[in-house]
Amino acid sequence: MNDNIKKWIEEATIVDMQTAMEEGTLSSEDLVSIYLERINEYDSQINSILEINPDAIEIARALDIERSEVGSRGHLHGIPMLLKDNIDTQDRMHTSAGSVALADSYASADAFVASQLRSAGVVFLGKTNMTEWSNFMSSTMPAGYSSRGGLVLSPYGPGEVFISGSSSGSAAAIAANLGAAAIGTETAGSIVGPACQSSVVGIKPTVGLISRTGIIPISSSQDTPGPIARTVKDAAIILGALTGVEDKDSTKWLSDTQAYNDYTPFLDTTYLQQARIGIPRHYYKHLDEERLAIMEAAIATLNNEGATIVDPVSLHIEHNDWNNDVITYEFKKGLNDYFSHLSDSVPIHSLQELIAYNCDHAEDALKYGQDTLIRSNDNTLTEAAYLQKKQEISELARTEGIDYVLDKYQLDALLLPGDVDGMYIAARLGYPLISVPAGYVHDGTVDSDGDSTKGPFGVVFSGRAYSESVLIKIAYGFEQATHHRVQPDLARL
Repeated sequence: MNDNIKKWIEEATIVDMQTAMEEGTLSSEDLVSIYLERINEYDSQINSILEINPDAIEIARALDIERSEVGSRGHLHGIPMLLKDNIDTQDRMHTSAGSVALADSYASADAFVASQLRSAGVVFLGKTNMTEWSNFMSSTMPAGYSSRGGLVLSPYGPGEVFISGSSSGSAAAIAANLGAAAIGTETAGSIVGPACQSSVVGIKPTVGLISRTGIIPISSSQDTPGPIARTVKDAAIILGALTGVEDKDSTKWLSDTQAYNDYTPFLDTTYLQQARIGIPRHYYKHLDEERLAIMEAAIATLNNEGATIVDPVSLHIEHNDWNNDVITYEFKKGLNDYFSHLSDSVPIHSLQELIAYNCDHAEDALKYGQDTLIRSNDNTLTEAAYLQKKQEISELARTEGIDYVLDKYQLDALLLPGDVDGMYIAARLGYPLISVPAGYVHDGTVDSDGDSTKGPFGVVFSGRAYSESVLIKIAYGFEQATHHRVQPDLARL
């Protein structure tokens, strides 16, 4: 493969790759080979990939033959992608949620999202590293750490730039151009947080838009998979491929009439001229000078593009002290259900057995303890109390949260800083978010050349349930007006 093609692939979009394959200048096998070469060359420095799909080349070759003999399946035919390690795949890759306890566990069937992507012609390159058990194992575990994979590091400054959230491996890998795109999962900030810290785009869909069947759970009321990509258009293409009718996830029944199988018609740069965007200043108060300047610049850009800015707006529940009783209850129930379907060859089949396994293998499994797992297992919340608390949270968030403020000010979306603080209300409701690169900040460290390391910072657009189409319009308009993404300098790693 010549050097020009290897350079071209670094920031190539899904459309670029699809065009090259249609024209015959590049094959899916070529793409997979180049990405595997890049993973081999660079990932040892950032630790974003947990394992490689041993069949990736063979699958790509078969898809190339299919293209030549039958034609393309669509936008994603032959596109190499990565999956977070809590997503089941029926192949020779493991699904472990980053845990050594499941290091040898093979899923018996594809997760719904994996099945959808396979049908679309995606080639799975491998599984990405993640915060173990989606950061619901230990209160002291750092973001991006797993006992099976170690610590994910930022390609913009390994060990210096914060990586954020449990989908950290997916975001870091795509930022470093180790795949065309990736799938992450989010309970509270775990897609959009890492995307913001890695200068990529993340879409956290409305809970229920995409089935969670076959994904190792935390919370049935908050979990959702979603795309992580380098552009809004790539993320929109993938989002459309992930929707579809599915009867095993009860929340999915609510959204079949509200989902699209193609979100690319919403890539509209003119929409900002009619958009109304609110600025919830409460979530800006903690920002340092550089990050606040990025947010002010984003507001100015939106205003210059014709959006009406309503500044400030207030949510009645800004100061609400959320507790994790509901999530803790759902985690124990959901995890025990997932474990009960695992093969007899797997050493654990309940949360209690997981805790015991970790104790018996403490040197490998318990670098940061497991107090969150123990607290979840000891949870004594009754089903009646759980249902009451869940209803109270839902009503409070709707009547005093996002719906309340959007209706009061007739807004299309809220603009939030790219950290987790402002995302909890959307998480509690299961409402959508989309993150877009917005700039870079100095983190105070100096490299060997005497240069200060800069880390990415993103903005997040928040809206009401099933408003993905509107959020994509706003995010795309902002992206096209700014083009803030700068790829990391991997040669300096």
